Amino acid sequence: MDQVPATSIRKAPLTTPTDLGGNARTDIAASLTAMLADVFTLYLKTKNFHWHLSGQHFRDFHHMLDDQGCQLIAMTDAIAERARKVGGTSLRSVGHVARLQRLTDNDADFVTPEDMLAELKSDNEQLIRIMREVHELTAEHRDFASTSLIEGWIDEAEGRVWFLFESGRRN
Repeated sequence: MDQVPATSIRKAPLTTPTDLGGNARTDIAASLTAMLADVFTLYLKTKNFHWHLSGQHFRDFHHMLDDQGCQLIAMTDAIAERARKVGGTSLRSVGHVARLQRLTDNDADFVTPEDMLAELKSDNEQLIRIMREVHELTAEHRDFASTSLIEGWIDEAEGRVWFLFESGRRN
């Protein structure tokens, strides 16, 4: 098979065609990518706590955190693809996640179940604030598809906060 000379190979443009303006494309893609880093961070923390949970309510909390982890990981592809659809790029590596994440990791050897629930509740509340900021940006730029997706994710996050709050209450 003959090789094609490098000078005759076409390279596809790096940006996806969109009717959003250049600033909108850049701002929205960057905001979605940073939000994606936070979702991955929260997913991993949720799974970490799911894997290392112990105690009296193990079964209930274990299943709840598994359900919440599934909800979070389900968001990731849609967020990344949305960033691409508006003409930007998305995450490229774990290092990229670490550079962008605003939620904190938890590498402790032991965390009590109560502290796990409280920390995840707080992280989900922070994620809601982040999503509301991204929602404002996408609405401002009339990116209705991103805005609509984010509204559903805010509702899911509010549900996670509710479950974590109620599960962590001491009656």
